[in-house]
Amino acid sequence: MTETTDRRSLVVKTTSGTDRPEAANQALTVAASAVAAGVDVSLWLTGDAAWFGVPGRADELALEHAAPAAELLEAVLAAGTVTVCSQCAARREIGPEDVLDGVRIAGAPVFVEESLRPGAQALVY
Repeated sequence: MTETTDRRSLVVKTTSGTDRPEAANQALTVAASAVAAGVDVSLWLTGDAAWFGVPGRADELALEHAAPAAELLEAVLAAGTVTVCSQCAARREIGPEDVLDGVRIAGAPVFVEESLRPGAQALVY
């Protein structure tokens, strides 16, 4: 007898950086909350959010009445996947040696594959 699971996954994509702090922090908060709930999470940092994949840059996102962005990102890195968009990284001259330990750089085909997996839910901020 084969057991099936209804395991869901969450793909969170944020295009917002310090230019849109509320949207950026919301994406990080949702991703970290899902990780805390035991959900498989893949967080995509695109556009200006790509900078959050670089050490120290998430500290630049300060938002009143919100958890620190660096702590939220750390929570996702501890139990989920964090990806910087390859084109976004190239435009900002961010290479694999520039990102936080555990952060990968990947492109749209990987995002599409993750988003279309059975049971996946994608959110874009």
